[in-house]
Amino acid sequence: MSFQIPRGTQDILPGEVEKWQYVEQVARELCRRYNYQEIRTPIFEHTELFLRSVGDTTDIVQKEMYTFEDRGGRSITLRPEGTASVVRSFVENKMYGNPNQPVKLYYMGPMFRYERPQAGRFRQFVQFGVEALGSNDPAIDAEVVALAMEMYRSLGLKKLKLVINSLGDVESRKAHRQALIDHFKPRIGELCEDCQSRLEKNPMRILDCKKDRDHELMATAPSILDYLNDESRAYFEKVQAYLTKLGVEFEVDSRLVRGLDYYNHTAFEIMSNAEGFGAITTLCGGGRYNGLVEEIGGPETPGIGFALSIERLLAALEAEGISLPVSQGIDCFIVALGEKAKDESVILVNQLRQAGLSVEKDYQDRKVKAQLKAADRLNAKYVAILGDDELANQVINLKNMATGEQTEVPLNEFVQYVKKALE
Repeated sequence: MSFQIPRGTQDILPGEVEKWQYVEQVARELCRRYNYQEIRTPIFEHTELFLRSVGDTTDIVQKEMYTFEDRGGRSITLRPEGTASVVRSFVENKMYGNPNQPVKLYYMGPMFRYERPQAGRFRQFVQFGVEALGSNDPAIDAEVVALAMEMYRSLGLKKLKLVINSLGDVESRKAHRQALIDHFKPRIGELCEDCQSRLEKNPMRILDCKKDRDHELMATAPSILDYLNDESRAYFEKVQAYLTKLGVEFEVDSRLVRGLDYYNHTAFEIMSNAEGFGAITTLCGGGRYNGLVEEIGGPETPGIGFALSIERLLAALEAEGISLPVSQGIDCFIVALGEKAKDESVILVNQLRQAGLSVEKDYQDRKVKAQLKAADRLNAKYVAILGDDELANQVINLKNMATGEQTEVPLNEFVQYVKKALE
């Protein structure tokens, strides 16, 4: 019987995984500069967490969650997104009591959604996200948006588009909600079943429908910006002013609604305009979620964050023809000839590795020519050749693979010589 990888998942093989490592390193360094600290949460949580936080009218909850019953009869779900778990941990570990506020966190790890697999979209995918909890300052909104944009720009992406919107506070959304119901209700039968079920529960979610996005009712739907109260409007204007001061270009899109129920006030998405990137252009999304902490059992605590897919980021880099400066190859390959030389090579390899170098040797008893070919395939910067004669004279031949230059080096100086040469 042959086994194949489950649909919607992928193996990330050597040669490709180095790109992932580079992107992850950039993300971690960026968070260090912005003073966000890493948090790691379980891959699965109690299902109720996502029902309460993500919202039972969302596509994620209705159609995409991997939910199962464990041996104790508890309903468990593989996490479909990261914010709910981070907020749950924030509440459970009483991080709202930390003296340093706001609490600024980031995460990176696999998420799971039962979606139709397509280019750049998988059922198991990796998200990088940040959350800032404990501040109502519009400056933190601008910081989070700027951090997201900097993540892409620091990797060389240029064909980006940032759109922002305000979803308003509770009062504003209540007024807008009624206007949406009044707008859609007379012709709701023309829309899909999902839209019909959302009319009374969460009419704003109708605007996010993929099936009916081109329906005329969508184009003429009331804009949330027309229903913002003075406080919400002032907040949104302040966010825009900060982004402008930071040099972050953006467009206001009154149709932008995020796919999760917990968002309010600032909402944003970053898209790729690269030619050939695909029909789904969104790279990153986020926004403010005042009220989510209380929903999960914590005290009143404002929050804002974003999440991006590493897979889609890599796809955007490919679309723009950007190559990452990932390190390729090893520092040194040791070719050993003769039994005594083979025994000595084991020690030399270990000494070089202890000195912090990446080193390989032959383990298949191949001829010299085959060993040199192996060194070439591994892109070795140096090849050291040790035979029984060299061993008797306590020397080793070192070849610079870039220049072809060969040097005879005393064995007792070999490790330091290679280390210095690489520097």
